[in-house]
Amino acid sequence: MALRRTAIVTLAVLAFGLAGLTTVVAGVPLPAISPGLGDSCVEDTDFMRREHMNLLKHQRDETMRKGMRSEQYSLVECINCHVVEGPDAIPLTVASPDHFCRSCHDYAAVNIDCFQCHASRPEPGIE
Repeated sequence: MALRRTAIVTLAVLAFGLAGLTTVVAGVPLPAISPGLGDSCVEDTDFMRREHMNLLKHQRDETMRKGMRSEQYSLVECINCHVVEGPDAIPLTVASPDHFCRSCHDYAAVNIDCFQCHASRPEPGIE
């Protein structure tokens, strides 16, 4: 009998906690993910959502430590394809909450340090 009562109390606490969590999450706007300009990304969308940071770190290591440059997982290519324009048709920088990278990083509460060195919007004339 005590075990059953404990199980019921545990389930009630979990249900209450999940209801509260749903309320909190429901109040947070989902990130605005704009489609890329190409026909497809360099990898499957689900894979990129999980692994983009590892691909970028690997690309960084290959370039910085070995001098090997590739466009497949290049941050410049990502920025060129996933550009988000403002109302004035000028590409947004990472300072804008609507920037492609920043919208997800803000949602996930993850700091973006790429743009301390790299441009956060396409360079003029690069397409």
